[in-house]
Amino acid sequence: MYYKFSGFTQRLTGAVSSSAYNPQGLRPQIPSESPTVIFATPTKLVSESNAVVEYMGANKVPDLQRIFQASDEIPVHLKRGVPDRLLYRTTMALTVGGALYCLVALYIAAQPKNK
Repeated sequence: MYYKFSGFTQRLTGAVSSSAYNPQGLRPQIPSESPTVIFATPTKLVSESNAVVEYMGANKVPDLQRIFQASDEIPVHLKRGVPDRLLYRTTMALTVGGALYCLVALYIAAQPKNK
């Protein structure tokens, strides 16, 4: 048995399969033209005389898999070298600095006001 949400009673009610898959009378619409391809769009327009298509870049997935799957006892968030170390250390410094700032602000807020 199929169920659908009734907008009138605000509960689940029994339904036939077509109305359960297309609630409140919505029917799937087939677009008149196909959508444009997003991820494989060429960087240059292809002319009628030149049929060569140049894409955004090479597939880097195998190289990244080789780097990240290597068992060299380096944490995964530091595997890509200096930029990762710089980003990690900056994040840690900001985290520790923010925690210290919160503790100082809490200490100052806990002190009684002088009259």
